[in-house]
Amino acid sequence: MNRSCKLFCWIVLITPIAALQAQETGHGAVHRQHPPQDQALHEKFYSTWHMPDNPSVSCCNSADCYPTDIKYIEGQIYARRREDGRYILIPPQKVERNRDNPDGRNHLCAPPPALSPLDSVYCFALGGAT
Repeated sequence: MNRSCKLFCWIVLITPIAALQAQETGHGAVHRQHPPQDQALHEKFYSTWHMPDNPSVSCCNSADCYPTDIKYIEGQIYARRREDGRYILIPPQKVERNRDNPDGRNHLCAPPPALSPLDSVYCFALGGAT
């Protein structure tokens, strides 16, 4: 390999790893925590939430879940992923229909994009009663 290829390959391979590490331990850590006034409410809600399409599996934890904005496009729900601001499609089977959320906001449980290039969604709760 020539020098420019080695440098390019190193950047392509290391950049996603560095971004994930920054997200978990540094600059992005703020995105993975709730405001102090919401912490207890969210921990209680998230710790008892199970996947609507697989009730034996826990939805999430406080690192995977957060309040979010949504938009509707052609009758489908898209929720804003906090790590990159991108709106991702919410599969209908991932929408919670059997319980209300704790604060009337929309909530998304999803892995960060560095861990899920396919825009996976664990769970979603629509704001207000569902």
